[in-house]
Amino acid sequence: MAQEDCETLAKTLKAMGFLLLYNLVESTMKNAIEAIFDELSASGVNFDACRAEMRKVVIRNLKKYSPHDIHTQLSPIAIRLLTRTFHKEKLFNGNVDAQMIRETVDDYGIARKWRVKGEKLFLVKHNRNQLAHGNKSFAEVGRDYSAPELLKTKNEVIAFLEEVLESVGQYISKKQFLDCSLAVSAVSTGLGTSFSLDEPLNRRTP
Repeated sequence: MAQEDCETLAKTLKAMGFLLLYNLVESTMKNAIEAIFDELSASGVNFDACRAEMRKVVIRNLKKYSPHDIHTQLSPIAIRLLTRTFHKEKLFNGNVDAQMIRETVDDYGIARKWRVKGEKLFLVKHNRNQLAHGNKSFAEVGRDYSAPELLKTKNEVIAFLEEVLESVGQYISKKQFLDCSLAVSAVSTGLGTSFSLDEPLNRRTP
């Protein structure tokens, strides 16, 4: 293989790294949010028992459907309203970065005290979108970053996602999706099952 071809291949592989990292970010967030709704479904939680933030999320989800499409799926409405209006594939759309993730967890009332700022996630999103929309070629994106820079980006992305998952795991296991006035009684009576997102992200890392 000619030297020029080797250099082009190296640039392309580095650019592909941004695609893989973005896929990790968006799929992780989708799975985390899905886990919340899985727990709501398994626990049989009804709409009125949820905290205010969670109820607002459900109402926003409901607005995406016409009455014709959804009315037969909402009986009993107080319980099924939570889970039947949620669809994983409608979450996000190439727009996930640290700011979007912070806004999302705030929407659900998920507590966060994260040490990692996640600034590199914007870079990952930006480069992914440049490639996805054909604004730049793989070689053009890849030439601007060294392998050590890409590794540093990967490490920050993983560290940030691990903190997000820890927060979501706490939210689920401690039933923090419930109205705070009902949460203590719900836990004491064994409502639902606890959930923990303990799978190391390093296993999913490309």
